[in-house]
Amino acid sequence: MGRLSLLTVSSLLPPAIMGFRATCPSFSTIYFLFILLVVSTVFHSHHRLALVPTPWAYPGRVVLLPRHLPPGGMFTINAKGRLGNQMGEYATLYALAKMNGRPAFIPAEMHSTLAPIFRISLPVLHGATASRVPWRNYHLNDWMEERYRHIPGEYVRLTGYPCSWTFYHHLRDEILREFTLHDHVREDAQKFLRGLQVNGRQPSTFVGVHVRRGDYVRVMPQVWKGVVADRGYLEQALDWFRARYRSPVFVISSNGMAWCRQNINASRGDVVFAGNGIENSPSKDFALLTQCNHTVITVGTFGIWAAYLAGGDTVYLANFTLPGSPFLKVFKPEAAFLPEWIGINADLSPLLKH
Repeated sequence: MGRLSLLTVSSLLPPAIMGFRATCPSFSTIYFLFILLVVSTVFHSHHRLALVPTPWAYPGRVVLLPRHLPPGGMFTINAKGRLGNQMGEYATLYALAKMNGRPAFIPAEMHSTLAPIFRISLPVLHGATASRVPWRNYHLNDWMEERYRHIPGEYVRLTGYPCSWTFYHHLRDEILREFTLHDHVREDAQKFLRGLQVNGRQPSTFVGVHVRRGDYVRVMPQVWKGVVADRGYLEQALDWFRARYRSPVFVISSNGMAWCRQNINASRGDVVFAGNGIENSPSKDFALLTQCNHTVITVGTFGIWAAYLAGGDTVYLANFTLPGSPFLKVFKPEAAFLPEWIGINADLSPLLKH
């Protein structure tokens, strides 16, 4: 027998199948729906990853699905505060996860803060995934304790505001590598410093000076029974470097630049008011401080980290609270300032008047 003709086969198909053929979408319709699906997928994927910045930032290995999580558990940490706080949290997570033999993942918010400035390497845990992990919160004080070497639990989220060299100083080289500036950030800072002169000469010694003001002007005396740096402290700190280095230049950065211009003596021609004081965009000020040879700091983690990365000599404001200050319950000076740093005592007389 010869093959059935198409007409013959069609006449033998059930009416339902013939109806399906009649209503089956055309190739152009299927192609349109496919393109629509691809565009929608790309859009929503981009939206889900919007918290993880590129272009120059380290792109980050982003964990999107719970099944991609390490089976033996992992560590993460809260992302609280601004740049200095989050640097402390990152470094503490890095050190404690390694100490406890667990992989470490950072929140997407922390990546958004740090990655545009530094070449950080820890992978990113997307917020949608983090919310589905059975975390065990583990609070940290702002100094290392023996019990932190054996933190219990599989999926541990470290909490608090840790920013102490006692957590990570034994890994100093690795921490410095994590906080390496991106090339363009470093070059912008160095270009600015190369253009500075002291009395017609290009200086060989740069001293970064960070003056924390802002909310601390009110919070320190009213809440913590403490003070911020005053004019007298800054004069002593700058004179300490003038006595030890030939023709240094002092690069001033602050979130209170107007106060600095009024209270830091620039008549010698060796003071440059360089900072822009923009707290929401701190990369320029921070980069300038880290590219200096030495550092003067007042209060706050921003200055502490700038000094830690810069190396060299560091002068800091010491004993800036009354002995009974509640601040000393959450802050240990010996755990915040490296032993080799030079402390100059604060003037507490304004507090004693009240």
